[in-house]
Amino acid sequence: MSLILTIFALVFITELISWIGRSVLLELAWGIYCRVFMSASYTRQRQLKAELLTTKKELMQTSAQDQFAKWAKLRRSVDKGLAELEKLNGEIASAKSAFSMKFSSVIWILTTGLQFAIGWWYRKSAVFYLPPNWLGPLAWTLALPFAPKGSVSVGVWQMACRRVIKVGERTVKNVMSGPSDPVETGVNSSSGEAKKAS
Repeated sequence: MSLILTIFALVFITELISWIGRSVLLELAWGIYCRVFMSASYTRQRQLKAELLTTKKELMQTSAQDQFAKWAKLRRSVDKGLAELEKLNGEIASAKSAFSMKFSSVIWILTTGLQFAIGWWYRKSAVFYLPPNWLGPLAWTLALPFAPKGSVSVGVWQMACRRVIKVGERTVKNVMSGPSDPVETGVNSSSGEAKKAS
């Protein structure tokens, strides 16, 4: 793939991740990770919760004065289940925290880090050349910092791609949202009718 398309695709993916939101992607990736690697923990958690609910219901129906032995046994069972559930919840929370940190690092490396690496690697390369005397004396600014004179550098091309994608995103959001405010259009139409009547 040519440099011009590689940079555009990389900037597009970065902006898409920003638009979707890292937290949404994290939750999606965490759900997939849990189904693949942590299904036993979640199954055990569901079983513990179901057992605890059943045991608590039975405990509430047992009189502590009339059936003390049964009540004490149920109470110990509830306490033991709660301790096990708390330990399991802590393990899952710890795993999610570690996963979140790794996921954020991978996303940063694949987007921002890769953009820095490509910008540094191709810092002296031209993404494309401009027609001679196209921008006159200002043409050198598009070659900053190290690209040949009369060309567009990687950094400038990244900024241009980002700007175009953001404008496109804003345009799509405006089109998808429709009219800005129905109250305003109602006010404008009623004032127009008042002017016609007078």
